[in-house]
Amino acid sequence: MSAVVFFIMMDWISGTWASKKDTSYASKYGIDGLFRTFFILLLPGGGHLLDAALGLRGILFGLLSCGILCHVIQSMTANSIRAGWGEWVPEWALNKITEWIKSELEAKVNGAEGRKGQKRLGGRRWRKSWCLILDMAFQIREQLNM
Repeated sequence: MSAVVFFIMMDWISGTWASKKDTSYASKYGIDGLFRTFFILLLPGGGHLLDAALGLRGILFGLLSCGILCHVIQSMTANSIRAGWGEWVPEWALNKITEWIKSELEAKVNGAEGRKGQKRLGGRRWRKSWCLILDMAFQIREQLNM
């Protein structure tokens, strides 16, 4: 699980750098990414719970963790190439890597093009968004406690 967290951090670093380089950086997309990452990190936990319930000795946890790790490494590699860090890799290796992550790289480039028109959330608007999220969370908690 620590490998998954490590590579997610590397993915965030390379993704932030790539989006700033191609001017597609948007705070809203980053905030959405935070919740998406939290959800992804819960998947192996769900696998562990199912393993415990079914007596599978960590099989589902392992499968989900490996699947997430593979996807995150592909995402991190695609972000690194978008950030321009591919120039440090030998050309023959870069060709193999690019072939392996082709669909992920295309999705990231297309997504970046779509986000270029979005405005960044800044100052009050960013704080207001977080206040709305926290307010919704407290309302849900109150309803569950009733």
